[in-house]
Amino acid sequence: MKNEQLLKVSSSPHVHSGNSIPVAMRDVIIALLPATVMSIYFFRLYALAIIVTSIATAMLAEYVCQKVRGVEITLTDYSAAVTGLLFALVIPPATPLWLTFIGSAICIVIGKQVFGGLGNNLFNPALVGRAILVASWPVYMTSFTSPFDGLTSATPLSIIGSINAQAVSGLAIDPELFHSLPNISQLFLGNIAGSMGETSALALLIGGLFLIYRKHIDWKIPSIYVGTVFILAIILPGPFSDIRIWYAFYNVFAGGLLIGAFFMATDWVTSPTTKRGRILYAVCLGLLTFIIRKGSGMPEGVAYSILIMNMVTPLIDRYTRGRVFGEVKKRG
Repeated sequence: MKNEQLLKVSSSPHVHSGNSIPVAMRDVIIALLPATVMSIYFFRLYALAIIVTSIATAMLAEYVCQKVRGVEITLTDYSAAVTGLLFALVIPPATPLWLTFIGSAICIVIGKQVFGGLGNNLFNPALVGRAILVASWPVYMTSFTSPFDGLTSATPLSIIGSINAQAVSGLAIDPELFHSLPNISQLFLGNIAGSMGETSALALLIGGLFLIYRKHIDWKIPSIYVGTVFILAIILPGPFSDIRIWYAFYNVFAGGLLIGAFFMATDWVTSPTTKRGRILYAVCLGLLTFIIRKGSGMPEGVAYSILIMNMVTPLIDRYTRGRVFGEVKKRG
């Protein structure tokens, strides 16, 4: 028995095939292609420069970190490329390339490698990079431009936030704010100001449905997350009570909800592994997103909601897991 070798097993979730990670990551890249193409179409070649810079930086940072740590170089699993692409798609289209470089490096170094690499990170790496950049360079990270002309413009959610703020303060709402809101078709196609990859709801729906079809993500997380925001917008429309259904769809199509719901909230490492846990997780995401959008000074709450729930995920898994075979129920 002294010579017996015990099998060492890492913490869940477990990968069943040596090829599953590269295949899954390639499919995520494929799923992001519609949003990537639309971002380049609307925001021109500078968007492509941001994407290339972000992906190249993420892969370089991954290589350097793994080299320093003396572990296997895993660039061929495409996880660093996915992180770089996601990060590029959640930042403004006028972000300086030097800031893109810093942010993408932060995603890998602080968001991923500090925790031990792929499978060990507590938070979604792309959102870690975005959150740190918003806190450190808020002017760059909150300045958005319109498609094609590149002029500074307010995002749909920031206009909604201004209308809500005037309503809460008791001031007469400026009718020009309502007139300046893009219509639903613009939100659906993506001809609006916003982060590069979040503007086209159509592109994100195509990519998200592809991931569900390929069984890489659980459909319950994005559907319950989006559904919770939709229902809350109907119940609590504020100054939009006469057009509450429109307001609900606006909350779904505007901002980062769809890219967050399909591509970040469903991250295999940072989301719950139990069925009940995923439902609870998705509902809480919807609640937090709506509360931040409605009750804070920030027009968007997707990134912070996902990061908060990433932190709570281990607790959700602990308290929603089924009883282990042979486990004795504790008394009293």
